[in-house]
Amino acid sequence: MVVRLATAKASAAEVEASCLVIGSDTVVVLGDEVLGKPRDRDEAITMLLRLSGRRHFVLTGVALRRPDGVQTALSSTEVYFREISRDEARAYWHSGEPRDKAGAYGIQGLGGAFVEAIKGSYSGVVGLPVFETARLLQDAGIDVLAKQNDHDG
Repeated sequence: MVVRLATAKASAAEVEASCLVIGSDTVVVLGDEVLGKPRDRDEAITMLLRLSGRRHFVLTGVALRRPDGVQTALSSTEVYFREISRDEARAYWHSGEPRDKAGAYGIQGLGGAFVEAIKGSYSGVVGLPVFETARLLQDAGIDVLAKQNDHDG
């Protein structure tokens, strides 16, 4: 699903055919259920309390649209939440962070305080897995580590 959505996003950009376009999409998976972005405060709090003290997966699909087609990658990361209280979930909602985040949290912000451990890609949980994206760019002939400017003399 996330690879399909990432591909649709990359394909939707209206740019010259010679341009490279990156699209990505992220979901949180708890058991058999996909947790997207919460509709409202109550759904966000419910999601956070369901994640409390449990392991879930964050899946991020990346698509690179190239002149010769679309290449894709998938990042899967196990995330372990500590126990959180309803009061913490409410306070977190009021921070504004959960409103547009899959699973109602952002690891890169205050939501990181709920994360006890991860196994996999931190950047994938943030929403753009750097390793997978760099590999797609490398396969397209772009060296992401190439020296852009010589500032050392």
